[in-house]
Amino acid sequence: MNVAHAAELAFAQGTGGGAAANPVVQQLISILPFIGIFAIFYFLLIRPQQRQRRERETMLGAVKKGDRVVTTGGLHGTVFGLSDHTVTLRVGDGVKLEFDRSAIGRIVEKTAGSDRDA
Repeated sequence: MNVAHAAELAFAQGTGGGAAANPVVQQLISILPFIGIFAIFYFLLIRPQQRQRRERETMLGAVKKGDRVVTTGGLHGTVFGLSDHTVTLRVGDGVKLEFDRSAIGRIVEKTAGSDRDA
Protein backbone atom coordinates (compact mmCIF):
# COMPACT_ATOMS: atom_id res chain seq x y z
CA MET A 1 0.00 0.00 0.00
CA ASN A 2 1.46 3.34 -0.97
CA VAL A 3 0.96 6.68 0.74
CA ALA A 4 -1.45 8.06 -1.88
CA HIS A 5 -3.72 5.05 -1.55
CA ALA A 6 -3.71 5.28 2.25
CA ALA A 7 -4.61 9.00 2.06
CA GLU A 8 -7.56 8.24 -0.21
CA LEU A 9 -8.82 5.58 2.20
CA ALA A 10 -8.48 7.94 5.16
CA PHE A 11 -10.30 10.69 3.33
CA ALA A 12 -13.13 8.35 2.32
CA GLN A 13 -13.52 7.09 5.88
CA GLY A 14 -13.34 10.62 7.31
CA THR A 15 -16.45 11.75 5.39
CA GLY A 16 -18.52 8.87 6.79
CA GLY A 17 -19.78 10.96 9.74
CA GLY A 18 -21.37 13.53 7.41
CA ALA A 19 -23.01 10.80 5.37
CA ALA A 20 -25.38 9.94 8.24
CA ALA A 21 -27.06 13.37 8.05
CA ASN A 22 -26.79 13.51 4.28
CA PRO A 23 -29.86 11.32 3.45
CA VAL A 24 -32.13 13.69 5.40
CA VAL A 25 -30.76 16.66 3.51
CA GLN A 26 -31.09 14.78 0.23
CA GLN A 27 -34.74 13.96 0.99
CA LEU A 28 -35.48 17.61 1.76
CA ILE A 29 -33.77 18.70 -1.43
CA SER A 30 -35.74 16.14 -3.46
CA ILE A 31 -39.04 17.44 -1.99
CA LEU A 32 -38.29 21.11 -2.78
CA PRO A 33 -39.37 20.94 -6.47
CA PHE A 34 -42.76 19.51 -5.45
CA ILE A 35 -43.24 22.26 -2.88
CA GLY A 36 -42.32 24.82 -5.53
CA ILE A 37 -44.78 23.36 -8.05
CA PHE A 38 -47.57 23.37 -5.45
CA ALA A 39 -46.81 27.02 -4.60
CA ILE A 40 -46.98 27.96 -8.28
CA PHE A 41 -50.31 26.14 -8.71
CA TYR A 42 -51.69 27.81 -5.58
CA PHE A 43 -50.78 31.36 -6.58
CA LEU A 44 -51.59 31.02 -10.29
CA LEU A 45 -54.69 28.77 -10.25
CA ILE A 46 -56.29 28.06 -6.88
CA ARG A 47 -56.16 31.49 -5.23
CA PRO A 48 -57.53 33.49 -8.20
CA GLN A 49 -60.32 30.95 -8.68
CA GLN A 50 -61.35 31.27 -5.02
CA ARG A 51 -61.35 35.07 -5.37
CA GLN A 52 -63.54 34.92 -8.50
CA ARG A 53 -65.98 32.57 -6.76
CA ARG A 54 -66.24 34.94 -3.79
CA GLU A 55 -66.85 37.94 -6.08
CA ARG A 56 -69.53 36.01 -8.00
CA GLU A 57 -71.33 34.97 -4.80
CA THR A 58 -71.25 38.60 -3.65
CA MET A 59 -72.67 39.75 -6.99
CA LEU A 60 -75.46 37.15 -6.92
CA GLY A 61 -76.34 38.14 -3.36
CA ALA A 62 -76.55 41.82 -4.33
CA VAL A 63 -79.11 41.34 -7.13
CA LYS A 64 -82.32 43.26 -6.43
CA LYS A 65 -85.57 44.09 -8.22
CA GLY A 66 -85.14 46.52 -11.09
CA ASP A 67 -81.54 45.55 -11.89
CA ARG A 68 -80.67 44.98 -15.54
CA VAL A 69 -78.89 41.65 -15.88
CA VAL A 70 -77.44 39.41 -18.55
CA THR A 71 -77.75 35.65 -18.10
CA THR A 72 -74.96 33.22 -18.87
CA GLY A 73 -76.87 32.36 -22.05
CA GLY A 74 -76.79 36.01 -23.19
CA LEU A 75 -80.42 36.92 -22.40
CA HIS A 76 -80.88 40.55 -21.33
CA GLY A 77 -83.66 41.37 -18.89
CA THR A 78 -84.80 43.27 -15.83
CA VAL A 79 -85.19 41.54 -12.48
CA PHE A 80 -88.92 41.35 -11.74
CA GLY A 81 -88.98 38.94 -8.81
CA LEU A 82 -86.53 37.16 -6.54
CA SER A 83 -86.53 34.09 -4.33
CA ASP A 84 -83.73 32.19 -2.60
CA HIS A 85 -82.89 30.06 -5.64
CA THR A 86 -84.69 31.64 -8.61
CA VAL A 87 -85.01 34.99 -10.29
CA THR A 88 -87.83 36.15 -12.58
CA LEU A 89 -86.72 38.35 -15.46
CA ARG A 90 -88.89 40.64 -17.54
CA VAL A 91 -87.50 40.40 -21.06
CA GLY A 92 -90.25 42.17 -22.96
CA ASP A 93 -93.78 43.55 -22.68
CA GLY A 94 -95.59 40.97 -20.56
CA VAL A 95 -92.86 38.35 -21.05
CA LYS A 96 -91.45 37.04 -17.80
CA LEU A 97 -89.00 34.15 -17.58
CA GLU A 98 -87.85 32.31 -14.47
CA PHE A 99 -84.19 31.31 -14.11
CA ASP A 100 -81.94 29.91 -11.42
CA ARG A 101 -80.05 32.63 -9.62
CA SER A 102 -76.81 31.03 -10.78
CA ALA A 103 -77.81 31.74 -14.40
CA ILE A 104 -77.12 35.45 -13.90
CA GLY A 105 -73.85 36.24 -15.63
CA ARG A 106 -73.49 39.90 -14.76
CA ILE A 107 -75.36 42.98 -13.67
CA VAL A 108 -75.46 45.71 -16.32
CA GLU A 109 -74.48 49.10 -14.99
CA LYS A 110 -77.11 51.76 -15.52
CA THR A 111 -75.98 54.71 -17.60
CA ALA A 112 -77.39 58.23 -17.43
CA GLY A 113 -78.84 58.07 -20.95
CA SER A 114 -80.66 54.74 -20.71
CA ASP A 115 -84.38 55.26 -20.16
CA ARG A 116 -85.43 51.95 -21.65
CA ASP A 117 -87.02 50.54 -18.46
CA ALA A 118 -88.51 53.79 -17.24
